Amino acid sequence: MSSKHPPPGGNPESATAVSPASATAASALPATLAGRPLPPATDASAPILILAAHPDLAHSRVTRALLSAVHGLPGVRVRDLYALYPDYSIDTHAEQEALRDAKLLVWLHPMHWYGMPALMKLWVDEVLSVGFAYGSSGHALHGKDLWLVTSTGGSAHAYSPQGYNHHPVEDFLLPYAQTAALCGMRFVPPLLLHSAQKASDEEIQAHAQRFVGGLKELPEWCDRQPEPDQEAVPNEDRPASQEGVPV
Repeated sequence: MSSKHPPPGGNPESATAVSPASATAASALPATLAGRPLPPATDASAPILILAAHPDLAHSRVTRALLSAVHGLPGVRVRDLYALYPDYSIDTHAEQEALRDAKLLVWLHPMHWYGMPALMKLWVDEVLSVGFAYGSSGHALHGKDLWLVTSTGGSAHAYSPQGYNHHPVEDFLLPYAQTAALCGMRFVPPLLLHSAQKASDEEIQAHAQRFVGGLKELPEWCDRQPEPDQEAVPNEDRPASQEGVPV
């Protein structure tokens, strides 16, 4: 489905007309952010790792604003998945190594069909593997924190029993929370922006400020939370493999 015709409840920010103020702000972005952004990372051991996954970032307003706001922020490393893997061929080893030193993992993406964009889902499938992220010997992420930062095309009312989605947005985020639990991570309360395509420049900038503020406060806040347990997965429930291919 084209990003110009987003699904009900999805995020059509790519289709939103850019206002003159937005265009001015975009022109002020670092050169790498003007098209497909890949902000220069801080050192590889940065405690905050942001995985950005927007399929059409060049025409985004919300995600671009958030990435611009954290550009050069100390202790923050950004990996733009669609810039790194335009062919969807994920370097699993590189992604797992990037995760090891991170304390706070941020998933930054718009909501697509009540979930994550395709490349983000593929990242989860391939990177959060048995023996690394879960299973009897998979404890690489245990004790880390996961923060979902997302936006929706639908309004807050749309995500209610009375709205056209018939459920609160928390219902659609259950797979995120359970993924965190299976990997032994804390699922930090998500940061959401509803009605992304209608948001004014001022609302988007306020949202970006909340994002930056959260990045500065969350690591310390998470330190005071109890360490999460990690769900046990029986060996017979783990995927088998045949010549290296899961079956």
